[in-house]
Amino acid sequence: MSSSAEVRPPLPPFTRESAIEKVRLAEDGWNSRDPQKVSLAYTLDTQWRNRAEFAHSREEAKAFLTRKWAKELDYRLIKELWAFTDNRIAVRYAYEWHDDSGNWFRSYGNENWEFDENGLMYNRYACINDMPIKESERKFHWPLGRRPDDHPGLSELGL
Repeated sequence: MSSSAEVRPPLPPFTRESAIEKVRLAEDGWNSRDPQKVSLAYTLDTQWRNRAEFAHSREEAKAFLTRKWAKELDYRLIKELWAFTDNRIAVRYAYEWHDDSGNWFRSYGNENWEFDENGLMYNRYACINDMPIKESERKFHWPLGRRPDDHPGLSELGL
């Protein structure tokens, strides 16, 4: 359930271009690492499955994101469109981060998203695997925040 005042373009039904735009906007939001800002892309009653954790509201999603970015330090994410239909988008992604002991990881995942008519996400299903990497194996080196437009995407990086 979202407020009728909340609208988050692009709106369904998605075209290839609008689905790619929606994916990039999601990537940019998550790269901000701002749980409050990111949570506004979801309906008040959003339903998430992220690994073995479930969220059943925007507030629970925001709490999840707060915990996530307190643990996953120097987080940098790249998302890529995999498929889309009228109000659904599937993405694949990878992100790099380190823990508080300095151990680096690259996490690979897939997400399935479903949107309401206002462009807010009400279902998010994520499957993720973490691979330990050496700091020298990192591929995501831009300054924290939005990935620069000229930085390679997943396919260009061979991921």
